[in-house]
Amino acid sequence: MNLPDLHNNNIQSYLDKAEIILETAQQIMKDFGMFGVEITFSGNTEQAYYELHEQLTFQVEKLLANNAELLMSVLYQVDISDREIAKSAEELSHYNHIEIIAHQIIFRDLKKVLFRRYYRNI
Repeated sequence: MNLPDLHNNNIQSYLDKAEIILETAQQIMKDFGMFGVEITFSGNTEQAYYELHEQLTFQVEKLLANNAELLMSVLYQVDISDREIAKSAEELSHYNHIEIIAHQIIFRDLKKVLFRRYYRNI
């Protein structure tokens, strides 16, 4: 198994295995759950990215409007930097700022899952 080469434009290719999708959804739910923010996942692996992205967009928008400090804490927990958000903004020009943050959350938690799997298998 090679070290994952994950980029904003190839995220879908890593979301092709049900167990990776489920682990990523669980990681997102865990990260947000630590702060009392509920994210759910239906288990529909074919629509996982869109389902999670829609929920995260809603939650990020809500947190930004009502509790920006909590949003910053969540982003710190997930390990997303301003630099990563800015880079994604360049690469994902069809997304607005909130959608980019939601994408980055999925991207970063998927990366955590893939790296855990990689290091478990070496």
